[in-house]
Amino acid sequence: MVDTIGDFVVALNRMLDDLALPHVDRDFIERTVGKGSEHLIRMTLTQVAGADSVETRFTAAWDRYQHHYLAINGEHSAVFPGVAEGLRALQARGLVLACLTNKPTAFALPLLEKKGLAPFFKLAFGGDAFERKKPDPLPLLKTCEALGTEPGRTLMIGDSSNDAKAARAAGCPVVLVSYGYNHGEPVRSAPADAFVDRLDELLPG
Repeated sequence: MVDTIGDFVVALNRMLDDLALPHVDRDFIERTVGKGSEHLIRMTLTQVAGADSVETRFTAAWDRYQHHYLAINGEHSAVFPGVAEGLRALQARGLVLACLTNKPTAFALPLLEKKGLAPFFKLAFGGDAFERKKPDPLPLLKTCEALGTEPGRTLMIGDSSNDAKAARAAGCPVVLVSYGYNHGEPVRSAPADAFVDRLDELLPG
């Protein structure tokens, strides 16, 4: 829903400045995001300092990353075109919506508020809300349970293979938007039931 790569670039590189490590570029971040902040930080440390340094540096890196991300959350990001219109159309059909993301809850909820998207959702769960993250099906199954819906009658709308794999494993139908970063792979290569270029194309008219 929100293109947050700009936030990642700023927060990660400020973290690396604090650790006296070289920066990472936008292309690296685009290939790496999507599996949770812990994974992102571990991959970043591996990229700039080597795999052997990850465990010794992780705690300090995680602390500095949280500090910087919370300070700039949403300032370098933008809602993708058609998102608000699409959510409004889904809500107008009487559908109950939940937001499920691998982004930590402390980052996700303020971002939804800042971008004006929070009112569309009855529930919102971050990547630390459950024991495991997408692509594991557990978060999606728990979200269905919280909504009181059967997985087979709950549409997952996502932007990556993580979302598609979670939906497939949970037994949910899944539609992907084509603008996801998807770890550097084409989104349309993911195992989805359908693809749209904008969220407001999901319910035409």
